[in-house]
Amino acid sequence: MYRKIIVAIALGGIEKGEKILRKAASLLDDGGEIIALNVIEDVPSYVAIELPANTVEDAMQDSRDKLQALLTTTGVTATVEIANGPPAKAIISTAESHGADLIIVASHVPDFSNYFIGATADRVVRHAKCSVLVERQKI
Repeated sequence: MYRKIIVAIALGGIEKGEKILRKAASLLDDGGEIIALNVIEDVPSYVAIELPANTVEDAMQDSRDKLQALLTTTGVTATVEIANGPPAKAIISTAESHGADLIIVASHVPDFSNYFIGATADRVVRHAKCSVLVERQKI
């Protein structure tokens, strides 16, 4: 059904990542590609000054290692990509740069702040130029 799928995985919800990776594999055309994406959010400069110089690089390598382990666990073949910046913007930008025809994101049970700020999945759905599948969490 899809030739290039971006699977946005938050490492805080690795079990959701496993589920959406398997979903992506089931929707992928023969010869298609899955890109497992994790986004490291920017650290505000007033915080970054107190952190060791290589904190972001270490976080990116840790994310890469955890995604590789997840791919091994699921048996899904995918390319690992780590981005830096605001999550929704990074997910959309990655999808556009790769010419993706589907983005898969997991949702969470919204809390009060989501009504004022909006969740990453909400932003991706509103601004992506390709189809977006939101894997809902069962309550």
